[in-house]
Amino acid sequence: MKLSGIDVRCVRGEREVFAGLNFQADAGAALAVTGRNGAGKTSLLRLIAGLLMPAGGAISLDGGDAELTVAEQAHYLGHRDALKPALSVAENLSFWTDFLGGGTGRALADCLAAVGLSHAIELPAATLSAGQRRRLSIARLLAVPRPLWLLDEPTTALDVAGQAMFAGLMRDHLGSGGLVVAATHGPLGIDARELRIGGAG
Repeated sequence: MKLSGIDVRCVRGEREVFAGLNFQADAGAALAVTGRNGAGKTSLLRLIAGLLMPAGGAISLDGGDAELTVAEQAHYLGHRDALKPALSVAENLSFWTDFLGGGTGRALADCLAAVGLSHAIELPAATLSAGQRRRLSIARLLAVPRPLWLLDEPTTALDVAGQAMFAGLMRDHLGSGGLVVAATHGPLGIDARELRIGGAG
């Protein structure tokens, strides 16, 4: 499996964010997207996720499911954790599993255990700390298997133990033939090739 971008151009609000961008990531590999604030790191992830349309060029996932788009084979973990405060931890994960067409991954309890939230299964999401909310968001990557993980500053709000936990999950994902593309200002805790995007800060 290979994720490729050829001559990709991004325009937001009539401003060209970047143009002529080429990248490639093979199965089992991670790509760390770096650059100054405003360079287009988040925009690139959103293009791959199908949330934005490229103004030029092409993005493809060779070796994936030919019946599905790139977006349908990807998880996008953005800045916002997208949780329903009134629902419990378990109910939130169940909602996302249903929404994403799950039921084919790990049991929900196992996913929550993997991110260190077994003790909080029945707690309302509104009571979680920022780090716990991020852990719950990470759990949905496990609950519904998809080969491509698109991660925007994924370690935000995680403590040292949480960062180590997530690095382990990313290594497991890569070890099973998955791909990771992460926009980051800091180390991910995994081996990753750098894709630096230029642009205004």
